[in-house]
Amino acid sequence: MSLAPADGRAANADVAVLLAKLGIQLSDELLDRALMHRSFAYENGGLDALFRKHPDLPEGNLAKLRAAVVNSRALAGVARGLRLGCYVRLGKGEESTGGRDKSSILADTLEAVIGAVYLDGGMEAADPLVHRLFDPVIARSARLGAGLDWKTSLQELTAAEELGGPEYLVEESGPDHQKSFRAVAKVGGHVCGEGEGRTKKEAEQQAAEAAWTAISARVSAAAGEAGPPDAADVASSAEASGSKQRRA
Repeated sequence: MSLAPADGRAANADVAVLLAKLGIQLSDELLDRALMHRSFAYENGGLDALFRKHPDLPEGNLAKLRAAVVNSRALAGVARGLRLGCYVRLGKGEESTGGRDKSSILADTLEAVIGAVYLDGGMEAADPLVHRLFDPVIARSARLGAGLDWKTSLQELTAAEELGGPEYLVEESGPDHQKSFRAVAKVGGHVCGEGEGRTKKEAEQQAAEAAWTAISARVSAAAGEAGPPDAADVASSAEASGSKQRRA
């Protein structure tokens, strides 16, 4: 990615494209403030924060589901889908250390954009935006087990199918300020899922999701057969699926 121009955004960032993706209209002032990272504000004398947080934590299982959706990892995932990092106004120091893909910056910026929409148009404008962005995340999270994370769900699934507990192998690469991690999830000694991320936890969660998906598909396919799948069958299915994705 090319270095940011004077306004702190990536060279190919057109805010009109971002607004079209979000399906919103927003004043230039609020959008500019929402997309301004503290590094740019510090270097250019701008504002440090847009608004304060007022958490409202429900109880019971709803709290767990909410935690699975309203967290930095989920927010950053939605932000990456929007390519939001290209539009953030970053200082040169943060730009040079890969700030456009940092989960913390992406999550905070998405929160700021939603907050700006609320300040500009009230709940009538913010509510449909939040639903468009997060209903798919909620539906996906609702499939998970009691812990509402992929590693817990994979543990529960492998125990139920008597496949043995999963284990994770993680490799890291890149300089200290911009490391990347690659993880594989093994069940019964066979690789059933792979994942990559900016943190070890993120890579393991992606690997667990891939393994959970592969095993679940195999369990469904074997529903009418004589017995449950074994780990080798799942590994073969996962490898075939991974090969298709790499060819795509």
